[in-house]
Amino acid sequence: MKFFRIIGRSIRDAFKSVKRNFSLSIASITCVIITLIIVGVALIITFNINDFTKKLKKDLSIVVFVSNEADNFDITSLETQIKGIDNVDPDFVTYQSKAEIKEDMMKNNETFKNIMSDWDDNENPLQNTYIVKVIDANKIGETATAIKNLAKVTRVSYGEGMVEQLLMAFNGVQKFSFIAVIALVVVTTFLIINTIKLTIFSRKREISIMRLVGASNISIKLPFVFEGMLIGIIGSILPIILVIYGYYSLFDIMNGKLLTDIFTLVPPSEIVFKIGAFILLIGAVVGMLGSASAVKKYLKV
Repeated sequence: MKFFRIIGRSIRDAFKSVKRNFSLSIASITCVIITLIIVGVALIITFNINDFTKKLKKDLSIVVFVSNEADNFDITSLETQIKGIDNVDPDFVTYQSKAEIKEDMMKNNETFKNIMSDWDDNENPLQNTYIVKVIDANKIGETATAIKNLAKVTRVSYGEGMVEQLLMAFNGVQKFSFIAVIALVVVTTFLIINTIKLTIFSRKREISIMRLVGASNISIKLPFVFEGMLIGIIGSILPIILVIYGYYSLFDIMNGKLLTDIFTLVPPSEIVFKIGAFILLIGAVVGMLGSASAVKKYLKV
């Protein structure tokens, strides 16, 4: 019961202290707001980069061209062999006959329709194909080579060269964005802790008086810890609101895409509340750590 009384009194004193030292608290809260807004924006960018990269990798596929000499047995056997190759997703191996390819091309282009409409199966120069999706896009080259070596396969295509460069570029962007967010969180932590330390430093006389009248270290330290947490929570409210409503507004204005249909934005409902919770956690934890670290200097341990 004594422990809970101390906690309750410390929380009450924290609220009083924020109010009593209003100008110093505002300075700390302002620092928290600015830094957490930057972190929130960086997280939104990172989530979208990662989502686009995942979609890109998921949509990558290998087109396998089957020899026109292959009969039905060869085609069925080839499908089994393709599905058995490592890194091939067996649920996404799709066969398309040359007749179906011709029909699709005719539907999508009037010129092709005029040229191909009179073709019968014997005159159709197109090839039967398999569309193969891979599990790990980074190994698409190795997988394509393995498929190419199968009997009745004339060639494979997956955007050789360009795909590898694209994957390398986006993997680099993913790593850079992750490192950037970590760096921002570290800088944010440093700024918030030092701002709160300045606030505590200006009240070192108050701490000394509390020690002289016999207050225990824990009873001195706890109100400052809760005060730091309170400053962090208050400072995170505006960044959370800006992240949630700002991203919802951006998503609506951009119609869920960035410049083209290829670059689609992550739906706000999937990320804004996660980011909001993360911002709140950073504000509260860093505020507590900053206050605990600052007040410790003036206590006998």
